[in-house]
Amino acid sequence: MDAHEAYVALEREIGLLLRRSRAISTRLARELHPDLDGAAYGLLALLQDAGPLRASDLVVRLGLDKSTVSRQVSSLVELGLVDRAADPEDGRAQVLTPSHEGAARLNRIRDARRARWESDLSGWPTDDVATLAGLLDRLNRLGEARETERRETEGKEAGVPEQA
Repeated sequence: MDAHEAYVALEREIGLLLRRSRAISTRLARELHPDLDGAAYGLLALLQDAGPLRASDLVVRLGLDKSTVSRQVSSLVELGLVDRAADPEDGRAQVLTPSHEGAARLNRIRDARRARWESDLSGWPTDDVATLAGLLDRLNRLGEARETERRETEGKEAGVPEQA
């Protein structure tokens, strides 16, 4: 396989992975709570992994617009899955964390997903699973860096001052 074919194959496989991921997120969101939007599942998972976070942090990390994040956060709060609290560094702002109930529900689903991955990949050598995880981590860090660069460029073009 030459370099071009490799990138064509990569684009195809990532596209398939993303389509499946969206479908799975929608299903998992419904398992978490019947009224939860599929996209909000990822937001709750990020809060559990990296929280507490401000809504503006979620916007940057997920690459979504403010209105989308605001709508999803409001839904999660209304469903009792996320708590808001004053930011200890800036009392005017709020930080978000999974509620006790949100964390418990998410943990149950994640435990079941991990068990499924372990079952599905049981024939893979552990080193291959670790390599895949490491490569996906590298790809995700690249995506985060690109998103940060894009936002900074858009901010400069719009005349928005950089934040320290």
